[in-house]
Amino acid sequence: MSVFTTVERDELDAFLLHYPAGPLLGFEGISDGIENTNYFVTTDKKQMVLTLFETHTFDEMGYFLDLMAHLAEHGIPSAHPVMDNNQQYLRVLNGKPAALLDRLDGTSLDHPLDKHCTTLGTALAKMHIAGSDFGGHRENGRGHHWRMETAAQLYTHLDEANAEMLRDETRFQQANHFDTLPGGVIHADLFRDNVLWSGDMLTGIIDFYYACNDAWLYDLAVAANDWCVEADGSYVQSRLDALLTAYHAIRPITAVESAAWPVVARAAALRFWLSRLHDWHFPRAGQITHKKDPDVFLRIMQQRRKDSAALTFNTATTCCGY
Repeated sequence: MSVFTTVERDELDAFLLHYPAGPLLGFEGISDGIENTNYFVTTDKKQMVLTLFETHTFDEMGYFLDLMAHLAEHGIPSAHPVMDNNQQYLRVLNGKPAALLDRLDGTSLDHPLDKHCTTLGTALAKMHIAGSDFGGHRENGRGHHWRMETAAQLYTHLDEANAEMLRDETRFQQANHFDTLPGGVIHADLFRDNVLWSGDMLTGIIDFYYACNDAWLYDLAVAANDWCVEADGSYVQSRLDALLTAYHAIRPITAVESAAWPVVARAAALRFWLSRLHDWHFPRAGQITHKKDPDVFLRIMQQRRKDSAALTFNTATTCCGY
């Protein structure tokens, strides 16, 4: 979340007239994240988050907002979009698609423990199940094609060793697809800063703007690569065990998925190494922006490549019976 499009108070006052939200008391830009413009908004009736969508079109936004409403209405702690006076979730502000969402209680965790990974695994499995009857469909905008295309743009920006590693990884991913794995709606960006907690209680899953339809295992791998790693990118085994065991208890991981884990975990690492490299070398202008360090995912990528030859989803021997 960043501020790329500045909103003045009078502009926000006028925008809020279209909602049953009450007079504006205050607002402030949110600096975390990298894709959209976000503000905390407080009125005399409620606290909300205002998001101006910088890369998605008005037509694209229906999927995300309808999904968040669907999940919230099916017991998943996600922010429900706020309807305007015409019973619509989406409007235009300063030339950008814009929406208000309920602001959820809680803060993100910097240093998760095993117990938090257990809670996350349960919540993620329940989210996948709840999304099974969602009517919308969206291809993964950061899927295989995007990864190959983005890699091609970045070779000349890397040193020789990393460029060769990237070439080797793209060859591996071209030869190892996972598009036939079980799947449906996924979050696709379930990092620590997109989950809110109050004490040990998970109070919110936020920022669904990469959500799409893809392999459920990929969603699990994205989460594992952030929640369950050391500074050098290697897994913290107890956290990984906690995440997978809790997930499996709700949505059993199949033998086919278990075998595919090394490929999927590498693809999940590659996706975020590439996106951070792209943002680093091709930044967008903004009033408040937050670029994330590509080297974090370089280390994770290197570890997943080391894991790939030997990893057989060892934690699944306990949770899955293989």
